[in-house]
Amino acid sequence: MSGVLLLDSEGLAKAVQRDCEVHEWLTAARDADLPVVTSAAVLVEAIHPRIDDAALKWTLSRLRVEPVTQDVARSAAALLRDAGLHGHKYAIDAMVCATALAQRGRVTILTSDVQDLGLLTAEHPRVVAEKV
Repeated sequence: MSGVLLLDSEGLAKAVQRDCEVHEWLTAARDADLPVVTSAAVLVEAIHPRIDDAALKWTLSRLRVEPVTQDVARSAAALLRDAGLHGHKYAIDAMVCATALAQRGRVTILTSDVQDLGLLTAEHPRVVAEKV
């Protein structure tokens, strides 16, 4: 593994739940001294009344939460336009992908939505979506 590991909302939710597969990804990233990040936009989907707040706080303390800046928003809008998708349905996915593109080197996104993220990053081979 090289580059950056990025969690979308499902990746973050599974990290909070200490899912075995996601735990293996996180361990491999830490062993390789790779950054593990998520987008601040992901928190909108991930935080809900049934989430274990203490586990969420602990998990977030071990990640870097990237802000959704104007540059990230513009990049997300461009990804949507280029893929022919609408922000109403794909806005958070696009912000996750734009956050990935703002990282250096190869980025692996842990997601349950490989197909949609693949559409958004089709022209960017250094970003790969892995199903969790």
